[in-house]
Amino acid sequence: MAELTTVARPYATAAFNFAVEQKAIAEWQEMLVFAAEVAANETVEELLTGSMAADKLAEVFINICGEQLNTHGQNLVKVLAENKRLTALPEIAALFAELKAEFEKEIDVDVTSATELSAAQQSKLSASLEQRLARKVKLNCNVDPALVAGVLIKAGDMVIDGSVKSKLNRLADALQA
Repeated sequence: MAELTTVARPYATAAFNFAVEQKAIAEWQEMLVFAAEVAANETVEELLTGSMAADKLAEVFINICGEQLNTHGQNLVKVLAENKRLTALPEIAALFAELKAEFEKEIDVDVTSATELSAAQQSKLSASLEQRLARKVKLNCNVDPALVAGVLIKAGDMVIDGSVKSKLNRLADALQA
């Protein structure tokens, strides 16, 4: 996986920089997501790992994608085919999405709570996190009754564990020590 990320990063960065320059970030993300889905298809994946000539492979891939790829997207597919990197498209799309989120100052935050959060609680939590992280926050809320009470918040590398379950576990560890 790390090797695939290393291979995909320059392509994702180049595509992103081009998309920013052309003011077409959303369009490029749609193209890359679609192309990644095509590349991840079992039948197409067998074709990509086969011994077909690069120009023929690019032509077949572009025909499969149809009108979903513009001229620049088709050029990217041709370059990837020439370098035998079409299998890296899913990783390229993922890295592109990360670059887009960083560029737009957005972050996905996973919130796990013991009970379902009300709209007011979600709004208040979102506002607090936006202030703390200095980014737009997109909450992904889940319910886990095992937490007893409180919330577990994960945003990138940051974890805020305000659950009663973890507090009880820390208390039990302290009593046993």
